[in-house]
Amino acid sequence: MEKAPEAFRTISEVADELDVPKHVLRFWEAKFSQLKPMKRGGGRRYYRPEDVALLRGIRLLLYSDGYTIRGVQKILREHGPRYVMDYRGLGEDTGAEDAMAPEIPDVAADAARVAISPGLSSLDENLTALIEELDTCRQILANADVQD
Repeated sequence: MEKAPEAFRTISEVADELDVPKHVLRFWEAKFSQLKPMKRGGGRRYYRPEDVALLRGIRLLLYSDGYTIRGVQKILREHGPRYVMDYRGLGEDTGAEDAMAPEIPDVAADAARVAISPGLSSLDENLTALIEELDTCRQILANADVQD
């Protein structure tokens, strides 16, 4: 027998529905303060439909769109949980709906554009120097592996 859409779900039911392990849901609960499932006696979690929708949006951003935990935290901070809940609905079907997907800032792409743009500020120059130093370190480590 299937539950009504407005029914509360256990952690097992949500984990099965989203195809993620239960410990991942507990981890996300610790990382995203907007996730607050109801807890009953013995600490048993019950997820409201809004919680499941938010989890579905978080899963989509992390697994499908490649965002980091910190990136999703920033989206939640700047746009709120409703945005992430609605975002998951847009990403379920691929096709014309993708063109209507909400605009989420791509922090990595913005950083890359800044790094290659002319007229770098002193901060940008420091970042560029740091990247070059990291590349040098990477080359030294790669050479050390070859020699061993």
